[in-house]
Amino acid sequence: MDIEEVTGAAGMNEFIRFPWKVYQGNPNWVPPLKRDVEFLLSEKQNPFFRHAEAACFLARKNGETVGRIAAIIDRNHIEFHNERTGFFGFFECLPDCDVGRELLDTAAKWLKTRDIEVMRGPMNPSTNDECGFLLEGFDSPPMIMMSYTPAYYLDYMERCGMTKARDLYAYLTVIRDVATGGRLERLAAAVKARVPGLTVRPAKMKQFPREVEAVKEIYNSAWSHNWGFVPMTDAETESLAKRLQPLLVPELMLMAEVNGKPAAFLVAVPDYNQVLGKMNGALGPLGIAKFLWYSRKITAIRVMAMGVSEEFRKKGIEGLLYLEAFKAAAKKGYERAEFSWILEDNILMQRGCELMGGKLYKKYRIYEKKIS
Repeated sequence: MDIEEVTGAAGMNEFIRFPWKVYQGNPNWVPPLKRDVEFLLSEKQNPFFRHAEAACFLARKNGETVGRIAAIIDRNHIEFHNERTGFFGFFECLPDCDVGRELLDTAAKWLKTRDIEVMRGPMNPSTNDECGFLLEGFDSPPMIMMSYTPAYYLDYMERCGMTKARDLYAYLTVIRDVATGGRLERLAAAVKARVPGLTVRPAKMKQFPREVEAVKEIYNSAWSHNWGFVPMTDAETESLAKRLQPLLVPELMLMAEVNGKPAAFLVAVPDYNQVLGKMNGALGPLGIAKFLWYSRKITAIRVMAMGVSEEFRKKGIEGLLYLEAFKAAAKKGYERAEFSWILEDNILMQRGCELMGGKLYKKYRIYEKKIS
């Protein structure tokens, strides 16, 4: 077996295309857009790499490509958490534990030479992107920006000495049951009475940069105590907003204000994985036509981010945001909603999902290991 670092466009293209070999014939895997993966890995385009570095590796056995991995260092994570932790990501391999072991060892050695003490992952490339190996819920495709991986990866991680760092949860609910339920209406009325001056409105797309700035401030404040969190830089926020803006439905991006002051937000997006599954990673003229056609047929949304500023927490504003979002989603014909991802120890958020009728239906696991 040979492990070699990727250099040049040809090697990167092979790195990006390798998952098609792993998931061939798997109906639940959703091929990513090749250009999106190129962006994530591009040191020139992705602002993540203004404070991070990475190396990509391919494993070959008897001349055949059998696996891939990236080793990642995020200097902002090291500074924010005061820990010498690095990451592995974009891990894929054919059914061969020896391949997985060699890939993990290669990433760990690369990190060790840069004074990293713990390796954690998978992060693709950070917690602001796809992360974790699928632990439960292999019988259905993932929603947008959530991962799908083979069950044998879990066994390989254990056999290679990796241990659980955290589990991430995804809940699924029926939108109409929530939107028409009297219980949530009563909760919303109580919240409005308890918080004078509270209003909830859809995002103003003509003032999108200002809305994004409010979201960033609330997000970085609300999530600052969460495991694995690293504040998004201005450049990262702007980049993510630019990529998401064409996919957003204004009625599903809600802003809560108290006397005109930003207090909370909720961002849900249609499950474009239902579209990407038809495109096989390509976005040429035919791909664009497929995207436009199948986008009209999306039946689910993913609640991908929500935050409440410090002074307005534990007042029930989250329930009001859910209610308004689900009312809008029901009017547009969406049937199901996923809440993801949620940390296994975030009991308050889990209870909120259950209040919305959410059922825990997928779990993801992040592993770690001390580098010896």
